[in-house]
Amino acid sequence: MSTSEFEYPEFYSFPPFFTIQPVIATREKQMALWRDLILRYYSTNKIKTLVVHDCPLWKNQKIKRELNSDDIDAVMKDLVESGHGEWEDERQTRCRILWRKPHQLASDIYDWAQRNGFINSVCTLYELHSGEDINGTSFQGADEELIRRALSILEEQGKCTIFQGDTSDEDGIKFF
Repeated sequence: MSTSEFEYPEFYSFPPFFTIQPVIATREKQMALWRDLILRYYSTNKIKTLVVHDCPLWKNQKIKRELNSDDIDAVMKDLVESGHGEWEDERQTRCRILWRKPHQLASDIYDWAQRNGFINSVCTLYELHSGEDINGTSFQGADEELIRRALSILEEQGKCTIFQGDTSDEDGIKFF
């Protein structure tokens, strides 16, 4: 995992950050900081899956601090409950990181369609996850399954229709 582009926040060097705090109000703020750190790290590095036993964020070598396994479990539970993570396996060793929640992604995709003149016209699923017009969008690099979930939300809202193509990348989306 490359960390060259990622700038760690100041609180990452604060030793108590690596011990889950007992006071509820403090713990809630701490969990919010962990969520933000995980989301920023994984989105900056375009990593879609957090492998729990191999996450570099759990340990800060510079200050010689790390989360213990119970605290890692607490952070992961909070991440999943917040809607920004989904377990990929029953043993809870791999977690899909949702940089943006599906409903947020749906809104972003529809805004993109409006800005780029796709209302009442068709684009392909490939264009939504790998096209040139998506550079810098929140869904650039998002996996197909997550984009499909966002499109389903838009379809339920009557903002698009999905047409099946010969391959999944050729599926068309007409925005309304």
